[in-house]
Amino acid sequence: MTIDKGVNALEQLKYGFDHFKKEIYEKDVERFEELALEQKPKFMVIACADSRVCPSTVFSFQPGEAFTFRNIASLVPPYCEKKRNSGVGAALEYAVKIIKIEIDQVENIVVVGHSRCGGIRGLMSIPEDSHNCDDFIEDWVKIGWSAREVVKKEHGTLPLPDQCSYCEKAAVNLSLDNLMTYPFVKEALETNSIKLIGGHYDFVNCDITVWEI
Repeated sequence: MTIDKGVNALEQLKYGFDHFKKEIYEKDVERFEELALEQKPKFMVIACADSRVCPSTVFSFQPGEAFTFRNIASLVPPYCEKKRNSGVGAALEYAVKIIKIEIDQVENIVVVGHSRCGGIRGLMSIPEDSHNCDDFIEDWVKIGWSAREVVKKEHGTLPLPDQCSYCEKAAVNLSLDNLMTYPFVKEALETNSIKLIGGHYDFVNCDITVWEI
């Protein structure tokens, strides 16, 4: 589907929906009627908000197959009882405690990083003495600070783009470790009812790497 660059935002949204309704919905109405009753996703995917990285497109998920949460750099903060307004925590709790228990479907939590991630580049570019707490992005990406420190220690002599490539994967592993600090995720892991999977999507070379922990 291609859209004329001269089309305004409202027209583009309507055109996109009309295309979806005609080419997808009306060709599989039964599926969408079932989805109207309940969702049964096998995957929860935590991915980056980058417009070039759409999990449903990259993994060919159909509607209802993946419960998706996106943020800057696919980061998962560690569990903290005092942070009740955590979007990541709320999404995890819904997937693991609501969908998983009531429908018994979510079997995998997948954290996916990607090439040329602006959030990771921002993390790797923060000055050591930075204390800019008024900056939303900097404060957020500092969740990955320990991954950054490992990369700086082991690959600090490399050019920044290469350091970023290492950190993109290291940040995914850090987020996977942080997932295990959530009591309900830990319990699901201990009963072997859920798996944690890491991934890195290289959209420059159209390549994917996935691993299980």
